[in-house]
Amino acid sequence: MRYSGTHPRKFNEKYKELNPEKYADTVEKVIKKGSTPAGMHISIMVEEILDFLEIKPGQQGLDATLGYGGHTRRMLECLQGKGHIYGLDVDPIESEKTRKRLAEEGFTEDIITVKLMNFADIDHLAQEVGKFDFILADLGVSSMQIDNPERGFSYKAEGPLDLRLNPEKGVSASERLLHITRDELAGMLEENADEPYADEIADMVVSTIRKGGRIDTTTKLAELVERALLPLVPKKERREAVKKSCARTFQALRIDVNNEFEVLDSFLEKLPDVLNPGGRVAILTFHSGEDRLVKKSFKRHKKLGQYSGIADKVVRPSKEECIRNSRAHSTKMRWAVKADC
Repeated sequence: MRYSGTHPRKFNEKYKELNPEKYADTVEKVIKKGSTPAGMHISIMVEEILDFLEIKPGQQGLDATLGYGGHTRRMLECLQGKGHIYGLDVDPIESEKTRKRLAEEGFTEDIITVKLMNFADIDHLAQEVGKFDFILADLGVSSMQIDNPERGFSYKAEGPLDLRLNPEKGVSASERLLHITRDELAGMLEENADEPYADEIADMVVSTIRKGGRIDTTTKLAELVERALLPLVPKKERREAVKKSCARTFQALRIDVNNEFEVLDSFLEKLPDVLNPGGRVAILTFHSGEDRLVKKSFKRHKKLGQYSGIADKVVRPSKEECIRNSRAHSTKMRWAVKADC
């Protein structure tokens, strides 16, 4: 792969990072610099999760958001070949890669089952395979999805404005914007991302569409966000403000396109009924909207007597982990324990 300069910049140019088995030394250097190698995902708060879940050989567990499989791999090691883990994901592209990767490491179908399933349907899974002794849900979007411009998750690279976790279902973000109203978009930006310039961004986006424009790429949407903030933010603060508003705008759209809050709400409602007595659940959240839903649900189910204990305060990653992995900064972990009844 040829590229200009001394280091590859585009996703597809990073051929060494995209082949970690062949170029392990390169991947190690990238991680040591505090970056995430292209096509990979560095799992967050692994030790804190394992300390809480207290996984024992012979137990049955669930990774509700399989992703790259980093958490799953460590949980499988705790089982010591006895027991079973089910890994769920709605992304048909990455889940198959993860299944193969884990199988190559010796974690075959006798100890792990990967299912292309939304975690809102955990009740159906529990009816099929039985209840769980431990459950993990990492609500963050995986790095390999964010970094691949073909998936359209990031404003930082040119790509189709898609944002779907499963590109084979639903409507893309660009299609969603075609028929959105100004008030609907402003409300989405406020509710899903606490965007301070929600009204101005919504005005810019909707007026562009009404004039016949089509916002079908990541860079087109990012440019409109920048134009909306242009008269509002002093020049010296503009670059940082635009970056943050772009990130929030993409987050809000992604949550909407994938119905993430509705899915999470359904998952949380069903959680107590799929846990064995004394079963443990840990959930990683990455923005305030998610954390509020988890906190309220855990409190309500504890009041109903379904949980014997819940996290009084969020658990956060260590300072050292945040230095090693910048994507860990916004992470919060909450936990709950099923009542013995």
